[in-house]
Amino acid sequence: MGTSENFFEKVYKVAKQIPYGRVTSYGAIAKYLGAARSARMVGWAMNASHNNDEIPAHRVVNRKGLLTGKLHFDGTNLMQQLLESEGITVNDNQIQNFETVFWDPFKELGIQ
Repeated sequence: MGTSENFFEKVYKVAKQIPYGRVTSYGAIAKYLGAARSARMVGWAMNASHNNDEIPAHRVVNRKGLLTGKLHFDGTNLMQQLLESEGITVNDNQIQNFETVFWDPFKELGIQ
């Protein structure tokens, strides 16, 4: 159990650095942490973080820009509302201009 806790902490450290008005994907965080096949674990970490206001879980979406985590937020459209309040356009659970607002941890944070 200790290993997944450490992994979750690493995920949170990256997620906290996603800037306002930008998004990244579960897979991009997993890849950055050297665990490319662990996108699902990143999702679990985001789901487990909902009581922590310091972690912007709403800024983490799937690799196609879909709000796949929205069911884990209180209220039907809270994830979308949070993103839209940051200027991100969402139609049918899909982030528009995904490439433009995508934040790549490798490019932004460099080698860890």
